[in-house]
Amino acid sequence: MGSFKAKKPALLLVDIQKGFEDIPYWGGERNNPNAEKNMETLLSVWRDQELPVFHIKHCSTNPNSPLSKNNPGNAFMEFNTPKPNEPIIEKEVNSAFIGTDLKTQLEQNNIDTVVIVGLTTDHCVSTTTRMAGNFGFETYLIDDAIATFNKTGANGELYSAQLIHDTAIASLKDEFATILSTTELLNKL
Repeated sequence: MGSFKAKKPALLLVDIQKGFEDIPYWGGERNNPNAEKNMETLLSVWRDQELPVFHIKHCSTNPNSPLSKNNPGNAFMEFNTPKPNEPIIEKEVNSAFIGTDLKTQLEQNNIDTVVIVGLTTDHCVSTTTRMAGNFGFETYLIDDAIATFNKTGANGELYSAQLIHDTAIASLKDEFATILSTTELLNKL
């Protein structure tokens, strides 16, 4: 159990921004209503145990997006306000590794294990998780500390947020990441 904490795993907080509070904009329904509570719990534990924390921020190039730098939705949610010693990684695409120095920062700090939480399951969380796994990081994805929204398919079919979440997790499980709940992760610490 103690060996996981000894690895000094980094907590990657992906796109925990106010713009995602606009549920109608993103699809009208969201799963995991307690995701932010679980994210906050993990952030608190990481800070208490002085483990590395990285804040990922999506800066949409679409000026109409709530996540555009010019919109108030670009700001971090209150509980996720970075402390001075916590790096902020700004990105314009789905992966926190593309166009950023995240990989370099992790490597320079001898971090080979990452724990990923945030928004949204099937977009930036999934893409960041896939790349972390492909880069060889020991990757953990926390199922109840991520969430997504309804999606409309190519034929106009509406897919529920929970279905989108579950299929994204199924695609990542074991191939790109170990899937844990918040409680399972805390038990490893």
